[in-house]
Amino acid sequence: MEAFKAVFWSFFGVRKRSEYDKDAKSLTPQAVIAAGLVSALVFVLAIFGIVKLVTR
Repeated sequence: MEAFKAVFWSFFGVRKRSEYDKDAKSLTPQAVIAAGLVSALVFVLAIFGIVKLVTR
């Protein structure tokens, strides 16, 4: 769950330096990559769904 929080805030580019340092120490690269891929997929599917609704 912490990896998803880190990825969520990094999508917006809003991070405190202290939070970044904490995440860098506690998260594994595999967890961040997995969370990033899942989050990106959810984002793309949400945009696709919104476009489908608007263009109906």
